[in-house]
Amino acid sequence: MTPVPFDDRDGVIWLDGGFVPWRDARLHVLSHGMHYGGGIFEGIRVYDGRPFKSVEHFERFHVSARELNFRVPFTVAQLDAAMHETIEHQGIVDGYVRPVAWRGSEQISVSGAGTSVHVAVAAWEWPHVFSGDAHSRGIRLRTSRWRRPSPDTAPVRAKAASLYNICTLARDEAEAHGYDDALLLDHRGFLAEATGANLFLVIDGALHTPTADTFLDGITRQTVLSLAQDLGIAVHERHVLPGELARADEVFLTGTAYEVQLVSAVDDRSYAVGGVTSKLSEAYTVVTRRVPVP
Repeated sequence: MTPVPFDDRDGVIWLDGGFVPWRDARLHVLSHGMHYGGGIFEGIRVYDGRPFKSVEHFERFHVSARELNFRVPFTVAQLDAAMHETIEHQGIVDGYVRPVAWRGSEQISVSGAGTSVHVAVAAWEWPHVFSGDAHSRGIRLRTSRWRRPSPDTAPVRAKAASLYNICTLARDEAEAHGYDDALLLDHRGFLAEATGANLFLVIDGALHTPTADTFLDGITRQTVLSLAQDLGIAVHERHVLPGELARADEVFLTGTAYEVQLVSAVDDRSYAVGGVTSKLSEAYTVVTRRVPVP
């Protein structure tokens, strides 16, 4: 089935303080954000009509803007209210919300001073990021030649659109070789993350996850770390070398879109569904969908 293009859908999008028809939510071709990477975004999951940790996401939205040296012209509370209205307008049950902000078209110059800031919030139904049974059977990762940059060369604490160019290049190459996603190292050669999700290894029953000093410390990552502590699973946040993948019994990814995503293989090494991943996936479902604990 051919997917419906995102610029040709029914419904509405919240843009700069009010709703516009979906197809009319556009920006000028000379917008500063498109030419010089002055844009940020967030992703928020909706479960059974309820957004998960939306306030935390909008707080990070403001942090990302400050990292890129501009200010979002709406408060966290205003953005959260706009998101709830958007979800209601679109009738979203299990879906995804995309807030995005970018610099306007007042000038075309490397300097962003004096440009306006525009904000939009869109929402659509989206049960899983990977199609078919990939969510349950696991996905295959290919180690990429592209690396996460050093904190003194890029705003790594921001969910900046410009940083995802690396991820696009990495994932396109991985998919061209028959894999589902890419695994990136950081500039020092340590394991970092996938193209849109944080990485976890299970070694001897304990969780090991790379220190989030060159990539985004995901909200889902933080949630899973908290759940692991509640379940009595030992957690080690540290710099992890690629060779340690050989010691892992289980590997999984976490992210708003990915949720808790099993990894079945990294390059030519395979991994099975394990007890730790299953426990954390079940616990995450309980938290996000408010499923009664048996």
